[in-house]
Amino acid sequence: MAEQQKSKKKLVNKFFEVKAPLTSSKISLYGSSAESFQGKVVRIDLTRVLRGKNAELLLKLNVHGEDIEGEPISLNVFGSYIRRMMRGGIDYVEDSFDAECKDAFLTIKPFIITRKKVPRSLRNALRVEAQNYLKSICVPRTSLELFGDLMSNKIQKDLSLKLKKLYPLAFCEIRAFQIKRKK
Repeated sequence: MAEQQKSKKKLVNKFFEVKAPLTSSKISLYGSSAESFQGKVVRIDLTRVLRGKNAELLLKLNVHGEDIEGEPISLNVFGSYIRRMMRGGIDYVEDSFDAECKDAFLTIKPFIITRKKVPRSLRNALRVEAQNYLKSICVPRTSLELFGDLMSNKIQKDLSLKLKKLYPLAFCEIRAFQIKRKK
């Protein structure tokens, strides 16, 4: 009987650094090769980065040689953060619509809380004004620029200032910002 020696190649796992242009946090993934991360989705909790705003960023990983780069897919605010802002004697306005930017088709979901109870006509005016403003903001920019502005709170602040002319607001936030598909 001839003994056959089977040599199995052991896979060596190691840490791989992910380059995420929008976040300042270091992302390390543990795996056998960089190619195994192609197309995977990574969730990043941005609570500490955004100074208490509970949000998460989803990144889709793309591999270029030994470099792994994270491309943002969506930015979502946790429901617990929104529930914390809610209280009695107020009204809220939420909406969901599709928009188009330079390089992608987007789904945007704004969430607005007024200071007091308001009539339905005013809630509708706030919703329509927010939708028109956000669609006009998206047209000249790329999706990466929009994600950066959302994380730095520029878009939310400008939207809040525009809507406060209609009625004073207690809270104005983009609850969800997602890329539906690339152009």
